[in-house]
Amino acid sequence: MKITIVAGARPNFIKIAPIIKAIEKKQNEGATISYRLVHTGQHYDKNLSDTFFEELNIPKPNSNLEVKSGSQAEQTGGIMVAFEKELQQNPCDLVLVVGDVNSTMACAIVAKKQNLKVAHVEAGIRSGDMTMPEEINRIVTDSITDYFFTTSTLASENLLKYGVDENNIHFVGNVMIDTLYQNLNRIFEPVFWTEFQLKTGNYIVLTLHRPSNVDEEQSLIQLLQGIDKLAGDKKVIFPIHPRTKAILGETNLDLKNILFVEPQGYLNFMYLIKNSFAVITDSGGISEETTVMGIPCFTMRNNTERPETQSIGTNTLVGTSIENLEQLFGEFLKNGKRKAGIPELWDGKASERIIEILLQK
Repeated sequence: MKITIVAGARPNFIKIAPIIKAIEKKQNEGATISYRLVHTGQHYDKNLSDTFFEELNIPKPNSNLEVKSGSQAEQTGGIMVAFEKELQQNPCDLVLVVGDVNSTMACAIVAKKQNLKVAHVEAGIRSGDMTMPEEINRIVTDSITDYFFTTSTLASENLLKYGVDENNIHFVGNVMIDTLYQNLNRIFEPVFWTEFQLKTGNYIVLTLHRPSNVDEEQSLIQLLQGIDKLAGDKKVIFPIHPRTKAILGETNLDLKNILFVEPQGYLNFMYLIKNSFAVITDSGGISEETTVMGIPCFTMRNNTERPETQSIGTNTLVGTSIENLEQLFGEFLKNGKRKAGIPELWDGKASERIIEILLQK
């Protein structure tokens, strides 16, 4: 079996790392399976791309399509044109895509038009929010996928509602958590740890990147000022995305607690999460990692495609207003951590299950 694995953005890199390890393990056991790794170039800044390959011991991609940024249509179209040539020059039996970024949808479409099988890792998750580009990517990808690998029973149920044959749906667990477990003993403090006098539990981690939170300068400033105030005696470590940094420009925000840092590599960032007091974010994936590490997470979105992080885990869905955050964070300060657990099959073995299943196809 020849598999082409597609990666385009940081969340993809975290998800493909354990899949590659699982394939190499099977190769060592004598299985007839090989892979070709294609990086679409969707994230191309070194801090957003190369560092993850190095830290997670992901082999150098066999091909980098170098598509880079652009509008949704420009980037998706560029990936499709380049990936079509890639598959023509390097035939395979199956294309494996992960997550919900533009690369996921674009490469799935190209593969199906070349009559290739498509496997989608993290299939079936839904936010119900059609204003999110990721939601459209998920729906389109799942509409043409052959093998669906899900992180939860709810994701599997979503696919059944869409009419997917239950024989093609495989609840395997969460590959992102595979990577976390495989690297927990390798995480280490960032260079600014001593300079900022950070200690376990004396800071909050903040990440913001969604357009609804960062694209309008004044609302972003109000959000940051509100977070700065509610932090109390805690520092707030904010690895700021270059795009968000550009929106703020040279504005003097007069913040007492928020400390801006460069985007972090995986090992540094997981160290920050694991040792934090709490996390405030608009990311979906981070709420999965905080759930496994038992860190309270406040998600600044109106919906989530990972409801299990709320019902079982540590995640609290806040909405996008600073008033909601102040109220819910205040309740947390008053009442302490709520009881939480780890979702079923988030045990570090999802990738091995995926490869076992594919070898039987």
